[in-house]
Amino acid sequence: MATRSKSSKAWLSEHVNDHYVHRAQKDGYRARAAYKLLEINEKDQLIKEGTVLADLGSAPGSWSQVAAKLAGGSGEVFALDILPMDPLPGVSFIQGDFREETVLAEFESLLGNRDLDLVICDMAPNMSGNAVTDQARSFYLCELALDFARSRLKNGGSFLVKVFQGAGYQEYLAAMRETFATVQTRKPDASRGRSSEIYLLGKNKR
Repeated sequence: MATRSKSSKAWLSEHVNDHYVHRAQKDGYRARAAYKLLEINEKDQLIKEGTVLADLGSAPGSWSQVAAKLAGGSGEVFALDILPMDPLPGVSFIQGDFREETVLAEFESLLGNRDLDLVICDMAPNMSGNAVTDQARSFYLCELALDFARSRLKNGGSFLVKVFQGAGYQEYLAAMRETFATVQTRKPDASRGRSSEIYLLGKNKR
């Protein structure tokens, strides 16, 4: 049997002892990431009864769970991921690669002529271990998500996206500032302190 590396052992230990992992199990959420969205939403009130939104990179579904609960019966949640996701009440899901035109077209077709109130994106690429490559892949996904938000958000809509600080960050921040009246950073408590991830929140699409 293969031995675990020191880093994977450290991750496993951290995960097993993680307060948010235990809380997610207790509260019925599919992943600890649910608390990131809950905390941001508590501060910014992005999702409320009747909100129509898209969740990009949705699997395993914890953000969609939170969104569907907050948007209620009069809201709508449309989710997309390259990985499979078990069905959720109030969530319409398509499995496919967001980078492919055919998948994007299928998702656009699902949305119909709806203008979205909100786009949320917790996507990250499969990590190769090469920091430069991983950072470039991450911002490519973020750029695609921003393009989608530009085309589908209603005027005044909001966009919440996970980014990793490093190469490309300032350029991406500038691109968001061209699209939204305000752009703010969020680092929820459930985001591990050692992680370079932060969330950018664009409000009031022009």
